[in-house]
Amino acid sequence: MKNKILLSIVIILLPIAVISFFNTETNFNLPEIKQAPQAEEKHYTVKLQLSDKTEELDLEDYVVGVVAGEMPASFEMEALKAQAVASRTYAMYKKSLNQDYDVMATTADQVYLTEEQMQSKWHDEYPKYLEKVKQAVAETKNQVIKYNDEIIKSYYFAMSNGYTEDCANVFNETQDYLVSVESAGENTISPNTIQTTTFSKNDFCQKLNVNCASITIKDLNYSSSGRINSLSINNQTFTGTQVRSLLGLRSTDFIIKVKDSEVEITTNGYGHGVGMSQYGANVMAKNGSNYQEILTHYYKNVTITKI
Repeated sequence: MKNKILLSIVIILLPIAVISFFNTETNFNLPEIKQAPQAEEKHYTVKLQLSDKTEELDLEDYVVGVVAGEMPASFEMEALKAQAVASRTYAMYKKSLNQDYDVMATTADQVYLTEEQMQSKWHDEYPKYLEKVKQAVAETKNQVIKYNDEIIKSYYFAMSNGYTEDCANVFNETQDYLVSVESAGENTISPNTIQTTTFSKNDFCQKLNVNCASITIKDLNYSSSGRINSLSINNQTFTGTQVRSLLGLRSTDFIIKVKDSEVEITTNGYGHGVGMSQYGANVMAKNGSNYQEILTHYYKNVTITKI
């Protein structure tokens, strides 16, 4: 009888012992598995030269202000993204020069708008356009354009005459990534591609500092993009960029007509013509190109990468 009772106790306790054994096994002090730390995204700032002071801004906040100032917010999202990358690239290029400030808030570098200025510019569209611009910047965060692993001079301008201009013809420097490329279709989305400006003969001569007894224009030399490289006015040689600057013209693609008491100048395009055409970028975006395709069209043989 005692043996039967002992046997019953053993049978009852055996499962408990087995369970206890396995529970103990699962509580061994195993080494803690640590997740590999994710690399923190780098944070950048720029020193912005305002009219009366220098202010240090977060890079991405600065780019929002530049996209708002430099490109119509009504443009396609992929065009705005291309502008964001070009603007960020330009700022980082200037930052690499280690000056007292990195960029000015004007056309001397890039136009920058505060949120108050955006409100004044966009009025009722302010909330929608601000969100749109912020999205373009956020979705390209820290992305820049490089050539041979160096940040480029990402020049850009408003609209072309159908082609961009080679950097050497405007800035007297050769950059393999800033050469003339086709920029088709801009006249289909901009009614202001071709404009005519009229000067009095005296005003024309005074601005160019030439004798005004008569006006003779000759020896016109054109670049492959159809813009004027140089010409002679009253036997004085000018570059196209000099004439554009002195007369305040929209482009170096111009035609001069001398009339009885006036000089009529018709221009095609707007801006220096080097790098990305903003209206051209919008045409490409409307036709289905993404921002990487836009940028690699206007800046040749470049890569788009994180800073």
